Amino acid sequence: MATKPMRKAQKSKLYRWRWTGKGPGGRKVGGEIIAARKAEVEKTLFGQNIIVKNIRRKSGFGGGMGKIKPRDIMLFARQMATMIRAGVPVLQAFQVVAESLKKPAMSALVQELMNDVAAGSSFSEALKRHPQHFDRLFANLVEAGEQSGSLDRMLERVAAYKEKVESLKSRVKKALWYPAAVIMVAIGVTALLLIKVVPQFESLFSGFGAELPAMTRMTISLSEFAQQYWWWGLLGIAGFIFFLRAGMKKSEAFRYKMHALSLRIPVIGDILDKSSVARYSRTLATTFGAGVPLVEALETAEGAAGNMVYERAIAQIREDVATGQQLNFAMRLTEQFPALAVQMVGIGEEAGSLDAMLNRVADYYEEEVDNKVDTLTSLLEPFIIVVLGVLVGGLVISMYLPIFELGSVI
Repeated sequence: MATKPMRKAQKSKLYRWRWTGKGPGGRKVGGEIIAARKAEVEKTLFGQNIIVKNIRRKSGFGGGMGKIKPRDIMLFARQMATMIRAGVPVLQAFQVVAESLKKPAMSALVQELMNDVAAGSSFSEALKRHPQHFDRLFANLVEAGEQSGSLDRMLERVAAYKEKVESLKSRVKKALWYPAAVIMVAIGVTALLLIKVVPQFESLFSGFGAELPAMTRMTISLSEFAQQYWWWGLLGIAGFIFFLRAGMKKSEAFRYKMHALSLRIPVIGDILDKSSVARYSRTLATTFGAGVPLVEALETAEGAAGNMVYERAIAQIREDVATGQQLNFAMRLTEQFPALAVQMVGIGEEAGSLDAMLNRVADYYEEEVDNKVDTLTSLLEPFIIVVLGVLVGGLVISMYLPIFELGSVI
């Protein structure tokens, strides 16, 4: 229990140290090491038979070490696979990769892994000590690679899996952010016109001495309301977002309802639905193809689905498969998976090539997600023009109507 706060404290005081010295044969060597204290650098270099000449602290990171992202983990897996395939020992591969990484946080993480392995832990055991960065799938595949003597191939498989999943996530985010951006732009432009532009016309109209058109009066009333309560609107939006996120974090039932609701949103719900099927299929294909038992592979796929509706469905599948049901029949019983996916899994089970067929299912639904996102983007472009045209054009017309009427009277 005491080791966790100690490790956290060390992370908050890491520094990058630049060192120079002499290696075996008197050859001049130098490099960089990330450590908390100078003594740790000296100890590391002494263990490698290096006579230290100079150690200089380059910079302190504190909390600015950079956030480790899935792309960093993917790059680490690919680099380790390349080094191990070339015959480089694991410890030396860790050292080379740590020095090549530009992000301090990731370099420090690799050095922690290296220290754990040097202390006698296996690669997979070292990974399991960092579950926030290396998920169950990563650790399971590395463990399978260690046992089968194909660690490089398993690391390459992890890197390919991470690459495909991140690509799928980026497409889904594009589908979600694009409509949100359209709505925010429309609201922003309308608010700017109501708060800043309309009052200028209102002061002009006050000297007309004639009754204003109904459309103009309505716009002026909206402008007055916006000027008085715009900050309440901002607070309301911020409060809604805050309570929505807090509710999803604290209440599992509320989070499930929100995830179920998201699947019913027109177009976007279909994208989220297909992306969950693709992630489930890809994860299950990767873990099962690496020799992980199907029940355990389903447990890993459950955490990778990205939607609680599918997580519960996969948990039910796992229970059914554990009692002897075929995977395709268990998937059909949930009434959540598309018929095509169920049929393809059934064919894969019959042919004895389940992992290959699951990869095909993932490829198909990833392509479907890509097509849906492109369709959504192409549909939203004219929608943006229409919405902004109606909002901006309506406000402009309502402001110029009194001027047109005054011109006709004169």
